[in-house]
Amino acid sequence: MREGYSLAKLSSDIVAGSTVAIIALPLAMAFAIASGVSPEKGLFTAVVAGLIISLFGGSRYQIGGPTGAFVVVLYAVILKHGYDGLVIATFLAGIMLFFMGVFKLGNIIKYIPYPVTVGFTTGIALIIFSSQIKDFFGLPIAKMPAEFVDQWKLYSTEFLHVNYYALAIGVISIALLLKLRHRFPHIPTPIIVIILSALAVYLFKLPVETIGSKFGALPSTLPYPSIPAFSLEKVRAVFPDAITIALLGAIESLLSCVVADGMTGDRHHSNKELMAQGTANIFSVLFGGIAATGAIARTATNIKAGAYSPIAGVIHSLMLLIFMFLFSKFIVLIPLATLAAILIVVAWNMSEFHHFKAIALKSERNDTVVLLMTFFLTVLIDLNTGVQTGIMLAGLLFIKRMIDVTGIVDTKNTIGMPLDEDDEPIEMDDVNAISKKIVPKDVEVYEIDGPFFFGVADRLKNVLGEVSNPPKVFILRMRHVPMIDATGLHALEEFFDLCQSNGTILVLSGVNEHIKLKMRRLGFEKKIGLENITDNIDMALSRAHRLLIKE
Repeated sequence: MREGYSLAKLSSDIVAGSTVAIIALPLAMAFAIASGVSPEKGLFTAVVAGLIISLFGGSRYQIGGPTGAFVVVLYAVILKHGYDGLVIATFLAGIMLFFMGVFKLGNIIKYIPYPVTVGFTTGIALIIFSSQIKDFFGLPIAKMPAEFVDQWKLYSTEFLHVNYYALAIGVISIALLLKLRHRFPHIPTPIIVIILSALAVYLFKLPVETIGSKFGALPSTLPYPSIPAFSLEKVRAVFPDAITIALLGAIESLLSCVVADGMTGDRHHSNKELMAQGTANIFSVLFGGIAATGAIARTATNIKAGAYSPIAGVIHSLMLLIFMFLFSKFIVLIPLATLAAILIVVAWNMSEFHHFKAIALKSERNDTVVLLMTFFLTVLIDLNTGVQTGIMLAGLLFIKRMIDVTGIVDTKNTIGMPLDEDDEPIEMDDVNAISKKIVPKDVEVYEIDGPFFFGVADRLKNVLGEVSNPPKVFILRMRHVPMIDATGLHALEEFFDLCQSNGTILVLSGVNEHIKLKMRRLGFEKKIGLENITDNIDMALSRAHRLLIKE
């Protein structure tokens, strides 16, 4: 509003919001059905959560509602705990999201490695595809298992009972979705496909399952809000799922904001977005909905349709409410095979197969391992295990990389020094290279190159063992040590004690102020002596000369 708002901009927002609403209508119902609930719950979510996310979110273009990313998690929660369990899990996730924003954890997306994100996204896409085979082929399966392997075991026994009318509708729907999207990119193709398929089923009385035949009539208005019945036992049971919903909601919504920023040049407020997402999830389940987050595809459509402000998102929610009121009797005619076809196309679009292929075939081995581990655990076990294991594995591999690049080398004798293409020590280009200094006979000079943390701390203990005769003075250069942790400081203290027991005086060189402060706080500065902590190699060698003369 501070930038100015006019009738022309309102008109742009109305057009964009209406366009997104037309696309969101079939998607909201399809995601709800795939999650194991009735289709109206997806509409309730898109209306209530979408309205709150647009009004209070951190991105002016964000469109919120049910998304494909949640399908896997929500279906598993409903199978284990029922819809009441899902309500409590989503309510708790909303509180977590809100406080993630309050405590300014909006940069959480930066701590999720990209191979992990691609791995679980592609895994989710494959599971969504698998879950839609039943309706796409019209298989007479009363209750679908949540596990990927169990689903295909069941399919293998049921493929003899294919409903060829449903299969024909599904195949034609996919063909139309792909063809119309390329021929008419500005037209919301899903709504055209569901209108044509619904008309075909109604006019020709095709024997296929529809929304009405499976779920009955749809309500034309929102239900009255109701507070879920909490119990300590239920909270304990669903708490791990609530954490998964909160983390997935945070990742998905902030990714959507980043995509919107890239398309518009705008900058979102991540903490404000998380608070809005939390509030939206709380109110969504109060009004009979399911978990919600930012929808990347619908947000991108909103921008392409000319949205100027969050009013477009508000219009999208209000239009969905109007559609429910006016067309609920027509919506029940939509065949489930068409919704399955729409979700199969959505699964392909969200799979990011080209990114998956690039990381799997062209990236470093560590990234490939993290990607494949996250993907297979997401598909074969569950999303929670996949993401947690992926992040943990990425962290361990990162520590290994840091260990590999951090070295403790004998700079006096250039033992283990890295060489350039001409087999010359790289330090020859260094004006402070030890090879350009005069080092007394009874002085050893070693250098730590890289972060000195728990992964490399153990190496220091073996250094004196490499020296044939314990020197009178041992200079340890730390000019390239940006940080040191508690384990590194403890190893340094143990090394000092070892030097003392061998009659060797330890002198540190090039210690930065941050590390000096840590040494001071833990009392190591006093133990080693302030005069033995020097700023550079010249001061360290001068100190060594004085110690040798004194002795």
